[in-house]
Amino acid sequence: MLRSVPGLGPARKTLRPAANLAAKLPPLQSAKLLGQLRERVRYLHYSRRTEEAYVFWCRAYIRWHGLRHPADMGNAEVEAFLTYLAAERGLAPSTHKQALSALLFLYGKVLGVSLPWLTEIGRPQVQRRLPVVLSVDEVGALLAQMQGAEHRLLARLLYGTGLRITEALQLRVKDVDFSQRALIVRAGKARQGSRGDAAAGSARCVARAARPGTARLGGRC
Repeated sequence: MLRSVPGLGPARKTLRPAANLAAKLPPLQSAKLLGQLRERVRYLHYSRRTEEAYVFWCRAYIRWHGLRHPADMGNAEVEAFLTYLAAERGLAPSTHKQALSALLFLYGKVLGVSLPWLTEIGRPQVQRRLPVVLSVDEVGALLAQMQGAEHRLLARLLYGTGLRITEALQLRVKDVDFSQRALIVRAGKARQGSRGDAAAGSARCVARAARPGTARLGGRC
């Protein structure tokens, strides 16, 4: 019988068929568990940020249970940890989902353990709210009030291209393609391609700002 966890939403009624995915993957070379986790994440070409998040949550899970090995734990331990995150730490549903995904990856693709009991673990309830959306004129006025050419350039890039903060900070001159009106994002989550006129304007700012000896940004910046 399915049940709900205190502080979480109702349990899911279905789950993908549990398969021993680790058996289809090459054997792990690392001797330590977190090393094996990193090895598997990199083999499957997950992003660096995902690797960092998975290692963080798996380490927190192990430490919360007194350094017990995950292979020696099961339903009760995973449920207790996730309930602690939701009820006592008050994690947002998206962060709670990230922690759950990390444990799913650890058990399914590193330890090769099927998790049929995950159908009994509840999920946080997402509270729907209307987002606050600024008009184009309001955004322009906000950007005009920003102090510092570097900060203003970064804000224009984020708004005009839809990049994440880390993606914008890692851009280099060779990542700007003026002919295709595109920015090349490296080590991102499949974000690459044309971003339109706003992206092209911000990209030109990147090129000018990167020139040696440039003190100010000209043109549309």
